[in-house]
Amino acid sequence: MNPDSDISIFDNVRVRSTPLTEERGLAGMNGQVHGETTPSVSGVEVIGEPKTDYAINVFFESQNKSYWFASQLLELVDHAAGTEITLKGVPKKWVRAESGKWTEHSEKPWWKFW
Repeated sequence: MNPDSDISIFDNVRVRSTPLTEERGLAGMNGQVHGETTPSVSGVEVIGEPKTDYAINVFFESQNKSYWFASQLLELVDHAAGTEITLKGVPKKWVRAESGKWTEHSEKPWWKFW
């Protein structure tokens, strides 16, 4: 969980416009959060100076590439409502609501009662 903001995995975000993000050609771009890490442990290259030992990975479909960012360089666009997570062999799925909460849905057919 991000200690600096409400941004979390699968959220859609926008890169804030700063001299650093403009220099990198990333200012104003929209992407989706694909991960989070502790840079001191993982050793990833982070764009910006994190306020804490925390970075967010954002994937940009237009570039087919992802970057690690200090959280203050990102702003939330939305929580990607409708995103689904499934696990092989598990008869459930989890669907993201507009609020960012996950709701569990059973994949069990309505006609099976056992």
